Amino acid sequence: MSSEDHPQRAGLSVGLHALGLSLPDEQISRLLSYLDLISRWNKTYNLTAVRDPNEMLTQHLLDCLAVVTPLARAAAELARSGVVGQGADGQPSLRLLDVGSGAGLPGVVLAITHPEWAVTCVDTVGKKAAFIRQVGVELGLRNLTATHQRVEEMTTPAFHIVTSRAFASLLDFVSLTRERLAPGGLWAAMKAKLSDEERAAVPTDVQMFHVEPLTVPGLDAQRCVVWLRHAPAA
Repeated sequence: MSSEDHPQRAGLSVGLHALGLSLPDEQISRLLSYLDLISRWNKTYNLTAVRDPNEMLTQHLLDCLAVVTPLARAAAELARSGVVGQGADGQPSLRLLDVGSGAGLPGVVLAITHPEWAVTCVDTVGKKAAFIRQVGVELGLRNLTATHQRVEEMTTPAFHIVTSRAFASLLDFVSLTRERLAPGGLWAAMKAKLSDEERAAVPTDVQMFHVEPLTVPGLDAQRCVVWLRHAPAA
């Protein structure tokens, strides 16, 4: 089946328009193929509790696409400030880590929409990391890497942006990943809502500088991305 005939293509197009995202046809085709791969693997590996493809489109794909523009804006600012250098092609050589990536949400979506970013997905569940690797192979995503391990045990170079989606409390998120965040880098935690207790538990050496509301097309639920960084030295 071509992407033009895909049953979720119209819904994806409407959602992209609502989000103000204009993607090349190749990226739209990859997003739809990714949706198909989740559905196929989900029958055996239980990657997500969401089973209906239309619900997957809204609750997973569009939910993750809602953070693409905020992350692109942050990446551009990191490049302007010199935190992110330039690669051989002159493009910012941004490294992004998606923690507790599960089925690759949002890591795979970000790798598709920003092929110039080096995206690494980490998950403690081997079958989920294996799925993400297979997605990278089948969709030709050379900028996508998946690793099966605990994030606190990683020894790779640090990342300019560390993101997560419904992974853990902000305290656990920053505590487990602080060694993985490059100097001047940013944490971006996608959450449904932020309680006063969770906000108050953020370590004093971490600055939560913005809670950005997100609107997901077709989803009547609270969503936000919480931006954090190392607090400036006193």
